[in-house]
Amino acid sequence: MENEEQDSQSVKLPNWGTLILGRPWLEIIGELWKIGRKIFRGFSNEGIYEVLDYETTLELQDRKGNKASLQKLEKVRYLQDHILAYQDQAWGDGKILLNYRCAPGVPVDIYRSGYKTHILISLREVKKKGDIDEFNIEWGIKNGFLRKTGFWSTEISQRTKRIIVQVIFPKSRPPSVSWMIEKNIQRTHLLDGNTKKRLPDGRWMIRWEKNHPRLYEQYILKWEW
Repeated sequence: MENEEQDSQSVKLPNWGTLILGRPWLEIIGELWKIGRKIFRGFSNEGIYEVLDYETTLELQDRKGNKASLQKLEKVRYLQDHILAYQDQAWGDGKILLNYRCAPGVPVDIYRSGYKTHILISLREVKKKGDIDEFNIEWGIKNGFLRKTGFWSTEISQRTKRIIVQVIFPKSRPPSVSWMIEKNIQRTHLLDGNTKKRLPDGRWMIRWEKNHPRLYEQYILKWEW
């Protein structure tokens, strides 16, 4: 009897091996692997573009905060083919987006959604995956910084490698103290003297930078002056 059971098992094992290693199972595993690779590529390429370098400079042009200007330099790499437009966004107190200018591209539509204003920029050419553009954007602000305490926020809406935030103050009214606030995680950092310097023409500047900022975080540079 024992020999018969061993013979029976020796017959069944090859059948299970054939079932597991047979062609249908290999094809199914192969198809699942292909689907998994496509899903992984989809997650890794999430978004239309990634930001290689982002620098924003806010200049307060008078001691009362009546006039200000903003300049943004944004270097992006496209992650998809057939890209025709780029979207900028802005928010803040007072009158913003005065005399809006950008290069490359042409602003073709401006619309408000919540507290943000979105600007649609036509690229005037078709971009493909891997192409790189460096946008230079400027606009004016009126009556946006009339209080003793001011702030400027930068929201990370795309994968970003580095950000630089700078605020320039008139020489007759330098900042007395400044902080960097990470809104989503509710963390505040007091900025030290290394972030503040006097420019050759007598104006003052606060400069803060960070590599690989968190996606969807809002970084707020706040100051008293």
